[in-house]
Amino acid sequence: MTLPAVSVLPLAPEEGTVEAPAERTKTRLLELLKRHGPQTAQDLAGRLAVTTPAARRHLQDLQEQGLIEASTERPGGRGRPQHVFSLSDHGEHVAFPKNYSSLCVEVLGHVRELFGDAAVRQVMDARNARLAARLRPELPSELPLAERAARLATRLSELGFDPVLESEGEQWYLVQRNCPNLQVAREFRDICGSELDLYAELLGAPVVRETRIACGQGTCRYRVG
Repeated sequence: MTLPAVSVLPLAPEEGTVEAPAERTKTRLLELLKRHGPQTAQDLAGRLAVTTPAARRHLQDLQEQGLIEASTERPGGRGRPQHVFSLSDHGEHVAFPKNYSSLCVEVLGHVRELFGDAAVRQVMDARNARLAARLRPELPSELPLAERAARLATRLSELGFDPVLESEGEQWYLVQRNCPNLQVAREFRDICGSELDLYAELLGAPVVRETRIACGQGTCRYRVG
């Protein structure tokens, strides 16, 4: 059994491919919202030189993907209410990624130089303790293990791990197809150890890592239970 993943719109086509006209338009819409802030469909249509209905279709697609959000406002505080579109937090993260990994590696490097490897693990564990406190109410022990694993996979998807939950007979596997912390994980192996402990704690079951992206394998595959 494999749970379907949620796809998101890439900002740019892969090398060697040609981006479809509709995707180019969506990319330009995201760029306009980033550059100029919240706008109406009419504003965006004018900037793109397309009809308002065409702009609305693209905006609806982006909204369904969670990349933008809409609110109702009165322009200038008067007149008829209008829908105003803006980038969502998810859209900001997906379409305009930030280079936080280099900063994180540098900071953790200083921690290691000043206080040793044990201090790095303490930092990782403290971060995961806060995450566990937030997620634990969603994963009550009375739920079946498969349900707890499915809920955890949903939360990991929001964090950029691109997970799927698979089964082989009665055995469950949590498979992460992306590592959003890859640069950090390659430099500091403790982040993976801390992550493993977090999953075991939240699921209330043994968790064994079988493959690891930071070691050059295609996925991080965890055997659960």
